[in-house]
Amino acid sequence: MKIKKGDEVIVISGKYKGVKGKVLQARPAEDRVVVAGVNRTKRHIKPTQDKPGHIEDIEGAIHVSNVALVDPKTKKPTRVGYKITGDKKVRIARKSGAEV
Repeated sequence: MKIKKGDEVIVISGKYKGVKGKVLQARPAEDRVVVAGVNRTKRHIKPTQDKPGHIEDIEGAIHVSNVALVDPKTKKPTRVGYKITGDKKVRIARKSGAEV
């Protein structure tokens, strides 16, 4: 999976199309990512002896094909490529060639 935790991404399809956010969690086994502010759902928490019951807003996972990396130079969606520099393999933005 080419999208990693901490990347700035933009949603390219679905209900949240056009929303930019940071990747909070990457789940490569499921091909899904959790993006801040996207696919929010309400979770009802039962009361315990220590805490009262409440309702939490949490982000749900979306499929990785529905997001694209934001190019650091142009701030537009781009694909991810790889370039080998010396003995390291680095990710680059396909549109501008900038290192991610």
